[in-house]
Amino acid sequence: MACAVVVTAEAEAAGGSGCAKRSDSQRPNVIFILLDDAGYGDFGCYGQTKIETPNIDALASRGVRFTDMYAGAPVSAPSRCTLMTGLHSGHAQVRSNDEMLSRGDVWSIDAMVAHPEFEGQAPMAAGTTTLATVMREAGYRTAMIGKWGLGGPDSGSTPLDMGFDYFYGYLCQRMAQCYYPPFLYDGLEREYTANPRMNLGDRLDEGADPYDAASYKKFTGPTYSPDAIYDRIEKFVSSSADENFFLMWTTTIPHSALAAPDEWVAKCIEKFGNEEPVYMGKGYFPARYPKATYAAMISYLDFQIGKLVELLKAKGLYDNTIIMVTSDNGPTHNSYTNTDWFDCAHPFRSDRGWTKRSLHEGGIRMPFIVAWGDRITPRVSNHIGYFPDIMPTLCDIAGVKSPTTDGISILPTIVGKRQKQHKYLYWEFPPFKKDRGWLTIRMGQWKGLVTDVADGNTTMQLFDIVNDPREERDLAAENPKVVAAMWQAVRESHTESDHPLFQLEITYPQAVLLQNVVGNIVILLYLH
Repeated sequence: MACAVVVTAEAEAAGGSGCAKRSDSQRPNVIFILLDDAGYGDFGCYGQTKIETPNIDALASRGVRFTDMYAGAPVSAPSRCTLMTGLHSGHAQVRSNDEMLSRGDVWSIDAMVAHPEFEGQAPMAAGTTTLATVMREAGYRTAMIGKWGLGGPDSGSTPLDMGFDYFYGYLCQRMAQCYYPPFLYDGLEREYTANPRMNLGDRLDEGADPYDAASYKKFTGPTYSPDAIYDRIEKFVSSSADENFFLMWTTTIPHSALAAPDEWVAKCIEKFGNEEPVYMGKGYFPARYPKATYAAMISYLDFQIGKLVELLKAKGLYDNTIIMVTSDNGPTHNSYTNTDWFDCAHPFRSDRGWTKRSLHEGGIRMPFIVAWGDRITPRVSNHIGYFPDIMPTLCDIAGVKSPTTDGISILPTIVGKRQKQHKYLYWEFPPFKKDRGWLTIRMGQWKGLVTDVADGNTTMQLFDIVNDPREERDLAAENPKVVAAMWQAVRESHTESDHPLFQLEITYPQAVLLQNVVGNIVILLYLH
């Protein structure tokens, strides 16, 4: 039986639901499904017309479909750090993708096989409080199955180090770009596969016909990682039927490279028709039918989600299990994807420079669905929230006190109660590849955006994001007080990282600096 949530004025002031600590029998299980590079518009319930997602759509029709929920960052590792810790990117330990290139040829799968120390990204610090640690302390059996991306095997920052009782999948997000990997991790032990050895960027055999599907068979093998991952998900859920569990299913779908079961690709070829292959791009594996494969990947994951729902029902767990579905950041652009054709970020801009790796809406506004059997009233919510909210939400669900975070529990919204609102949401993203650093604030209907921060830019663009979701009309000149309030939010939110790649030196407008000087003088006079 679920908690009968009673929201008091005191609880609302603290951002919580007012749930008292509950017995194990009263607490729901939690399954958090995190896609990798799926856009706001990649599901049917969010407007996608070319990709079929009937099972995700069914969850949305029975639960809460959020329209204004955001990821923690525009790329994987920092977004996952924000999700795991409840700290936004001005406070988080990991603020960008750091592949730690000084170790050697870290992009070579062959090298990672021979050198486990080449695996993984910048780790979190030992002892970091995470979603898993608080749920385990609350008495939940915890598991992460899928992709990690926050530390390698000997970093002290693996899922098992960070509160998960069980882990299966990829520790390294570079390895996760291979859907037919040489190994997956079971705990901290490598489980080797019979897949042929391949490296990112491998090409078709010399003389192979790029229009012949048989030319691409060298990039497949007997172990398709989403199948191996789903098998462990079923085993974990089945073995946890008699206890509370918290499962993070961190799928690699639909991140490039593109790979899906043949029969699912065939269905999409029938739907889309013939198309040009992609076999000369950089960084991934060739794809004979890139559009069909991308759609097949998402539809296949949707099929697996449907199987999981049926398993929960068969085990008598469905009505007492909260299922959350979202993505870590927006869709990508590379030579293999067709983000524009699918309009993956719909209704936001899906073109290059406006999705993944940007703080535009297409880069961070995410689909977010919460289903809880038949226990919540189906509806669409425009509550404004982001990944830091998940920590206090899970603590509310478990009936325990949340650690200090930048989030607010959204359990009141989930169960249809009065919800505390954020004063603002904050993101920063340090220089990454060709970009020179970003700042973004969401404050009610307003969104402030600063680009080229590392170059000293102090010009903030301002958008009425409710009426201008494509960020086309800069209203900063007409709303100087809003801009000033947002710059103050930046000053309140930014702390400098001690990691060189995560640092973002912010130049503030003179008016903001003067405002703070005057404010400090007033405080000093008062204290005197």
